Amino acid sequence: MAVEVIFPRIDPNMTEGILLEWKKSEGEWVKEGEILFVLETGKVTFEVEAPASGILTKVTVGTKERVAVGTIVAY
Repeated sequence: MAVEVIFPRIDPNMTEGILLEWKKSEGEWVKEGEILFVLETGKVTFEVEAPASGILTKVTVGTKERVAVGTIVAY
């Protein structure tokens, strides 16, 4: 079963951010806890960890895109 990777809320007032950089590519093996992508808000840059181990099968949001909190960015 595919695991949804969700764009997280880093700050209680955060509604969106920018997906700055993917650290892994589609088709790559990802270990739970590895840095998967970097996001940026108006206040901070934050590294987001993989929620589970497995193959990154689909990336739904590209780099430098503005993303709403809660959006599925990958599987």
